[in-house]
Amino acid sequence: MTASAVPAPTTDDDVERSLLAFLEKKTKTSWEVDRDLFAVGGLSSLFAMELVVHLEQSFAIAIGGPDLKLDNFRTVRAMIALVARLRAPDGE
Repeated sequence: MTASAVPAPTTDDDVERSLLAFLEKKTKTSWEVDRDLFAVGGLSSLFAMELVVHLEQSFAIAIGGPDLKLDNFRTVRAMIALVARLRAPDGE
């Protein structure tokens, strides 16, 4: 099954569940939506790029330019907001 065959999550709750599942699978750690993924240590800039690829493929968005700042990936809540903004029809 290709990534395009899997429907992208449609609500913030769906995005949250998907992100938490991805993070738990990759890190073998349970995460809270407001926990800073990078402040706790152990996660690298390479992992940040994995997050970018995962978000783009899972939620049918393109992340570039000013959106490629670490603050957009620090917490699950920040990533949910990024996905929602990039999926909005006007991009705002």
